[in-house]
Amino acid sequence: RTRNKGARALGRLLFAAAGTLAMLGTASAQDTIKIAYIEPLSGPLANVGDAGLRHFRYKAEQINKQGGILGKKVEIVPFDNKTSAQESLVILRQVADQGISYITQGNGSNVAGALVGALESNDNKILYLNYAAVDPTLTEDQCSFWHFRFDANSEMKLESLTEYMARSDDIQKIFLINMDYAHGHQIQKITRRLMSQKAPSKQIVGDVLHPIGK
Repeated sequence: RTRNKGARALGRLLFAAAGTLAMLGTASAQDTIKIAYIEPLSGPLANVGDAGLRHFRYKAEQINKQGGILGKKVEIVPFDNKTSAQESLVILRQVADQGISYITQGNGSNVAGALVGALESNDNKILYLNYAAVDPTLTEDQCSFWHFRFDANSEMKLESLTEYMARSDDIQKIFLINMDYAHGHQIQKITRRLMSQKAPSKQIVGDVLHPIGK
């Protein structure tokens, strides 16, 4: 569902992004708007990365049939980051070397954080289109001109979810199961805080962090 939403929003966002970078004089001489898709295409989360790639390519195909963006075709260029933040930074250098002005990524707020930090510290004008990495820090402490997220962050989502749980008489016990990485830790922390504020009488009876992809 998240990926479908990201793909639908891609066209609207790219129109705005292309105009912004055109004003900055970036990539204006290129005939094609290339977007580097940095996601796991191998390993335990390969199916997730592949599904997202299919969505983005389908949306790019639709945009191109309608004349492209500012008269330019859109091309999705896949890169396999193996769910690794370090591998993603290596890919980011490759993206810069190839003259690609846009990247997109969503699987792993740890990866997103590394990308935002790298974009802030280098001279390459690359815009990061974040469609699913939802750690609130990315648009708070790590807020960057070069990063645009078009998904609600995890605190926004948990605000609604915990409100429902707090009001529901059928829910008295809660068991947290999250992946052991940045986003999972955020979910764990925020859920505990919000539930203690909204419904302190309800019990969190279990709290498990499991390895990524398992």
